[in-house]
Amino acid sequence: MRQWLDEYGESHTNPTNELIHWVCVPVIFFCVIGLLASIPPADLPFIGRYGWAKLTIILALAFYFERSKRLFVGMAIWCMLCVLGVMVIERFSPWTTWIVYVVLFAAAWVGQFIGHHIEGKKPSFLKDLQFLLIGPAWLMEKLYRRWGVAV
Repeated sequence: MRQWLDEYGESHTNPTNELIHWVCVPVIFFCVIGLLASIPPADLPFIGRYGWAKLTIILALAFYFERSKRLFVGMAIWCMLCVLGVMVIERFSPWTTWIVYVVLFAAAWVGQFIGHHIEGKKPSFLKDLQFLLIGPAWLMEKLYRRWGVAV
């Protein structure tokens, strides 16, 4: 995990790009969960409400668990907060929920590409799609460092 976090950090050294990532990466992660939660449940016995989102969260958390137990805990908490956010949007949004997620998702990706243009480096996920999961973990690891928690 350390190697992936360090490699991800190499293309995120510009303070403006890093600030953009602090906003856009969590928004993208949240929107993916929201979009998946918007898909009607499949006829799978255990999946139920928000089924595709739950299934994806389980797979993502397995990825984190295998690589870092401490990052797994932080990402599990973040995933729970995302699901709570999805529930709030579902309840109070005056618009169809998937539209909210698509608009936010698109805006956040525009922000990401602006940040990488400023940085002068391509996004890491263009090299390896697993970096789409490393980005949120990279931010979590930065929070951990601020709090004095080793990964």
